Amino acid sequence: MKIKGTQLFVKALEQEGVDTLFAYPGGMAIDLFDALYGVESFNVVLPRHEQGLVHAADGYARATGKVGVCLVTSGPGATNLVTGIATANFDSVPLVCFTGQVPTNLIGNDAFQEVDIVGICRSICKYAVTVRRREDLGRIIKEAFYIARTGKPGPVVVDFPKDIQLALGSDEYPSEVSMRSYKPSTGVHMGQLKRAAEMLAAARRPLFLVGGGVNIAQAGESLRALVEKTHIPVITTIMGKGAIPTDNPYYIGNMGMHGNVASNTAVSECDILFSIGTRFNDRITGKISEFAKNAKIVHIDIDAASISRNIVVDVPIVADAREALAKLNEIMPEMKHDIGDWTMRLRKIREDRPIVQDGGGDVTPQDVIRAINDTFPEAIVTTDVGQNQLWTTQFLELKGRSKLLTSGGLGTMGYGLPAAIGAKLGRPELPVVCVSGDGGFQMNEQELATAVCQEIPLTICILNNCYLGNVRQWQEMFFGGKYSCTCLRKRKSCGAWCSSPNTECPPYIPDFVKLAESYGIEGIRVTKREEIPAAFARAKAKTNAPILIEFIIEKESNVLPIVPGGNALSEMVCEYKKEGN
Repeated sequence: MKIKGTQLFVKALEQEGVDTLFAYPGGMAIDLFDALYGVESFNVVLPRHEQGLVHAADGYARATGKVGVCLVTSGPGATNLVTGIATANFDSVPLVCFTGQVPTNLIGNDAFQEVDIVGICRSICKYAVTVRRREDLGRIIKEAFYIARTGKPGPVVVDFPKDIQLALGSDEYPSEVSMRSYKPSTGVHMGQLKRAAEMLAAARRPLFLVGGGVNIAQAGESLRALVEKTHIPVITTIMGKGAIPTDNPYYIGNMGMHGNVASNTAVSECDILFSIGTRFNDRITGKISEFAKNAKIVHIDIDAASISRNIVVDVPIVADAREALAKLNEIMPEMKHDIGDWTMRLRKIREDRPIVQDGGGDVTPQDVIRAINDTFPEAIVTTDVGQNQLWTTQFLELKGRSKLLTSGGLGTMGYGLPAAIGAKLGRPELPVVCVSGDGGFQMNEQELATAVCQEIPLTICILNNCYLGNVRQWQEMFFGGKYSCTCLRKRKSCGAWCSSPNTECPPYIPDFVKLAESYGIEGIRVTKREEIPAAFARAKAKTNAPILIEFIIEKESNVLPIVPGGNALSEMVCEYKKEGN
């Protein structure tokens, strides 16, 4: 039977098991939306901006482990996806992004709302393709889903011209994929794995470094089994947090630029660093020549290009983290040395030199994150980017089904709220909490309307320090306290450039409580520590609408410890006082 390309599109989504489509209409996608009218096999979600849309699809994918799917029109609709596509690409999130396009006979003629979205996205996605022939449509969509979720997951862009949408063709949708040009890695090189296992068993100061790849591969259970078997301490990157419960006795904490002293010390002193699913980016390694310089390094990663790119390793293993850890559990020999003293040393450092909240005030970020831990023992927590993200990764406890969703590789402001919406739509049975800064929240605050219209409960926490806090911290510590364009209260009439907040500063805009009320939801402002429990109790009671809680925190609190850029992990700044204080 002959059907339109738009009808095959709907059929393809149904065949792929899509239950949620994040979509925003426009001229070159209007026929696709006409085909979606009346569809009840999946939920079509209308966000308020295409960037919010793609971040929501990203949050859905991270929360569920499924492919996130979105649809937009051509031109500005497509280009508004770019930041979200790059965000997903950095963090290996499986997305399929459909973009409308002008008819094929107009491509290249600078037609209205025409852009070469495939060319734009080619370097920031896993694969991008324009459908040129109606007979290729089913195959291309099938391949898009397959590419997005296999191997190292990532975003795929399918550009869909209007004439292909309307063209008649076969109603058959492929059941299998056969691509000679794409063969994702499968299996584990057992020789390399056995060599790594023997090195691990012989070590006196072994250490597991766990990155986001373990969470992506859903390999947490195998990791926990291996840790229980070997009693080897574990540290994580920010993206790896949650792969092992934070209350596990062998979990030492996060490492890197804002990691704890014990974890960074562990990297410097270990004799074998067994790393799984991390890219060894600069936020993790610090000064490369000093990174784990006393250790042999094993690196397991699904992406061969990530191995020995930043850190040269001794034993490279290209493999899926879950499969590799499962096999390692099977072949791991008995540990040849008692490593109890090594583990106890790291625990003692963690106890003696814990992460301590910098600054004071009536409400601190640590107070807020601890309240989230107490109120929501199992939850999905999303963050924006900046100090709010770093404080969350320092103080958040992750146990049971809890997950942390954050933009790790690209560091995208405006991610937190739409990602929370996508996460809640994908996992409605779990509480979802968004932690955002006052700056990042304003980048996609319009998505409050999406949460209201979808009738979903979210707890939205805004840590308001009146600044773009992370940049302000760097300006304070490394640029002589010159706060250039980071004060969000500064007005033209303020005159001179400022270097310190004072009582004469203008009032903050917007009023977040009134903003919440304008969207028809409850807004609460918390200015004292004793008000925190009641605010979260109100949030927990919400069943069909979001709630916004603004926490007024000290304006110049810093995230500590910090390893200044280019320094070794051992060169941590754990205390800092502003000049003149």
